[in-house]
Amino acid sequence: MRIIFMGTPEFAVPVLDALVEAGHDLVAVYSQPPRRGNRGKTAPSPVHARAEVLGIEVRTPPSLRDAEAQAAFAVLDVEVSIVAAYGLILPRPILEAPRLGCLNVHGSLLPRWRGAAPIQRAILAGDAETGVGIMQMEAGLDTGPVRLEGRTPVARKTAGELTVELSAMGARLMVEVLGDIDRYPALPQPEDGVTYAAKIDKAEARLDFSQSAEAVERQVRAFNPAPGAFFEAGGERVRIHAADVVAGLGDPGTVLDDLLTIACVGGALRPTLVQRAGRGVMTSVELLRGFAIPTGTRL
Repeated sequence: MRIIFMGTPEFAVPVLDALVEAGHDLVAVYSQPPRRGNRGKTAPSPVHARAEVLGIEVRTPPSLRDAEAQAAFAVLDVEVSIVAAYGLILPRPILEAPRLGCLNVHGSLLPRWRGAAPIQRAILAGDAETGVGIMQMEAGLDTGPVRLEGRTPVARKTAGELTVELSAMGARLMVEVLGDIDRYPALPQPEDGVTYAAKIDKAEARLDFSQSAEAVERQVRAFNPAPGAFFEAGGERVRIHAADVVAGLGDPGTVLDDLLTIACVGGALRPTLVQRAGRGVMTSVELLRGFAIPTGTRL
């Protein structure tokens, strides 16, 4: 098929690669404009960088709302546009320009977790299962009918691990749908069970020990790798990369022992992998050798 691909983060790269490997004609890639990184340097998005390696034309308009951008899109005359975490709203002229419309790889089991951060919200909510859907896009926020979906247990996976898994699953399903699109009719989403996955605010990554230990552990996984769940001690921010739920009693936020076990409501959290600012990832025992957080400290 003659295709425009629209995506920005690492989640979308395997989808782009799968389309190329399947022999589709990628006439252009749309991605968000290059952004300044942590060190102040402007860098292209992962999709932008990958498309350049693949030799595909890249376009990075800041918006698709103006008539000029819409005309430039339409003149490419493609059969379908494939969207994966693009990050810009697609106005109706863009949605309707390809003959088969726009198909989106969405990282949830719709209608649950429509919106920007479905993977993190599924973990935070304690969902037992999540997945990915190939959705026929329409003007509403992730309201379009679904052609095909895959499922996977959340288990104790981090957001990073689920992102990799769902990206690969979405790439495979998208290639399957494009191989015989008439075999996969677009079925309306159920009217019940709609939830919205709001964009992650960095402030949410501060651990809240007044919750259950299970809920705090879900924070750790949902914000791994970014923005990184943390607590503060000794005037420093300490990130928790992994933790276990264990038995323990105490006022929420209190350090209970020399293993950095932290009291929560109805149990405790024991960090296993942590990181101080500017340092590498280490075990909690290694952290405490050089950074005192005595038993009884209130975090």
